[in-house]
Amino acid sequence: MESKSEGGASLTSEELAAIDDEEILNTMLDKATDFEERRLIRAALRDLLKKKRDKREQERGSRQQDLKQQGLSKGGAPGAVSVGRASMNQQPAANKAAGQPSPSASSSFNRTAGSKASPTAAPNAKNVKQMLLDWCRAKTEPYEGVDIQNFSSSWKDGIAFCALVHRFFPDAFEYSILNPNAHKENFQLAFSTAERLAGCPALLDPEDLVRMKEPDWKCVYTYIQEFYRCLVEKGLVKTKKRP
Repeated sequence: MESKSEGGASLTSEELAAIDDEEILNTMLDKATDFEERRLIRAALRDLLKKKRDKREQERGSRQQDLKQQGLSKGGAPGAVSVGRASMNQQPAANKAAGQPSPSASSSFNRTAGSKASPTAAPNAKNVKQMLLDWCRAKTEPYEGVDIQNFSSSWKDGIAFCALVHRFFPDAFEYSILNPNAHKENFQLAFSTAERLAGCPALLDPEDLVRMKEPDWKCVYTYIQEFYRCLVEKGLVKTKKRP
């Protein structure tokens, strides 16, 4: 199987697999037009992300083992590190169980972003919404654990936000080590990175989001619109028509 590089030379799947830079593969994916070519590049990008995640998990396991050994040598209780990690991973679930969806989420968001959204929908609002959803799906397609089908439940663990931000700023953080159960941390990481590097205001509150069973689609939709606008202004997205 072959793909084509920017210069037109053929690249095999083995040569694509040898590329260990996400940004290079992302650039190639953006410029590719042939279906088979895009399929090979997406596969190479998925494999690279998985390889990085597996490597980081292996390194984490080694560090935990070292800490256990140090604890034992100092008389510490076996498994202390593992118990602490389990408690940390379970914390977001406990937060969700402890609180009901906060009515302040939509109200506080609307107070912040009200000036950016028109109270009356434009005639082509439905088409614009679908175009933006398709854009999000295309940009996050290579990312494992992301399946964007809507502007609500598809974003509830924060991973989709992280994947979308990472797509444009791959050096900002290591996507492969993110924990899908750490909802609040994922939201904070995505929003703070988007604000720092894209100039996108943090219109959504992680505290409110983790209390909700599913995010309010209007809030997510407006935030993604704002993120898209900031990318356009920075020249990271080239388009004549903004969603």
